[in-house]
Amino acid sequence: MRVSDSKRQFIELSIRFGALKFGKFTLKSGRVSPYFFNAGVFSTGEAMAMLGACYADAAAGIIDEIDGLFGPAYKGIPLATATGIALQQFHNRDLSITFDRKEPKPHGEGGILMGASLSGNVLIIDDVITAGTAIRHSVDLIRSEDATPYGVVIGLDRCERGAGNTSAVDEVRRTLGLRVQSVITVHDIIEWLLEQPDMSNSLDLMHRYREKYGV
Repeated sequence: MRVSDSKRQFIELSIRFGALKFGKFTLKSGRVSPYFFNAGVFSTGEAMAMLGACYADAAAGIIDEIDGLFGPAYKGIPLATATGIALQQFHNRDLSITFDRKEPKPHGEGGILMGASLSGNVLIIDDVITAGTAIRHSVDLIRSEDATPYGVVIGLDRCERGAGNTSAVDEVRRTLGLRVQSVITVHDIIEWLLEQPDMSNSLDLMHRYREKYGV
């Protein structure tokens, strides 16, 4: 299976900005991974525009059910903003956008939320789902505002087991009832590596890692 143009664009953009790296990385879980993803390093207008377009494409199948976007601090804030712009430009959907603060603001307007009030079906925009803790925090916050957490769009689904036999993404789907879409998965990265003859060593390590931890 060939990687779609949108997924290829996202992978190559991620590599260009150092968001996707190949090598040897120790994760919080203690696993030694042959790749690492960090959406926090995208740092130009061009990058954010392309990023937003890729996220909007990933969300395209469910945006008719969505009333607003929520970007959890901190990485989700620019991701939700870029996605909201792209949804308006390319998908004719002008959605409200809301963010949270890490700490409540004690002065001025106060509170923990910025942007639009949360209402209706809300789509969470973030970079990855690891243990699912951050997503649960967002879900609780959205529900506390009498809105409905409908789903989440992430940049990368690692498609690997958590503590049990299911992935963090599958656990979020099962326990929180959220629709989860990803711009790319680890399988897309492997398919892209198959097209790169000078990266055979990384491809071999990715295959081994997927065989050991994949779901």
